[in-house]
Amino acid sequence: MAIREIVYLGDPVLRAEAEDVTVFDDDLRVLVRDMFETMYHADGIGLAAPQIGVSTRVIVVDLRRQDEDEPEPQRVAVVNPVVTWASKEVAKQTEGCLSIPGLEEVVQRPVAVTVAGQDPDGNELVVEADDLFARALQHEIDHVDGILFVDRVSPLKRRMLLKKWKKIEAEAAAEAG
Repeated sequence: MAIREIVYLGDPVLRAEAEDVTVFDDDLRVLVRDMFETMYHADGIGLAAPQIGVSTRVIVVDLRRQDEDEPEPQRVAVVNPVVTWASKEVAKQTEGCLSIPGLEEVVQRPVAVTVAGQDPDGNELVVEADDLFARALQHEIDHVDGILFVDRVSPLKRRMLLKKWKKIEAEAAAEAG
C-alpha cells in the first residue's frame, strides 16, 4: 500500500468527468487500497480517484472512525458509482474536502440515496445509505463527475470561498518559498 499525493483545487483532473472502469484487475485493487490508505492518512471519510490525480470512476468511503458504535459497516469502495435513487427529503450540513483544505461550507443534499456500481472485483454492488454516509457518497460521486462542493453553494458564497482559497494558497506558497 502507498499513500498517494492529494491534488488541490486548480488541478484540471478535479474538473474533468472521470472515465468508467472497464478492467477489474490487480491494478484497480491496488488503487483502491492506496485510496483507503491515503484517505486515512489525511483524516478523511471519503476519497475519489480524481483527488489523487487518477481520472477513473472509483470512490472510497469509511465512516467507522466517525461512529464506532454504528452497527452497519459504513466502509465501501464503489467502482463506476451512480446514484439511482435520492430521497425528496434534504438536509443542510457543513462539508469540507481533502482537495480544498481549510474551506468548509453548508451544502444541501438528499438525506438518503441508493448507489449502484461494482466492487473492485467487478461484482454488482448496491449501497443504501442515509445521513452522513449518504452525504459522503454523494460528495465523492460529485468528484468523479467533476463537481466540487463549492459548486453546490450560492454564487456569492462560492466567490467568498474561492477568495479564501487563493489566500490559503498564497500563504502556503510563502511558507514553502
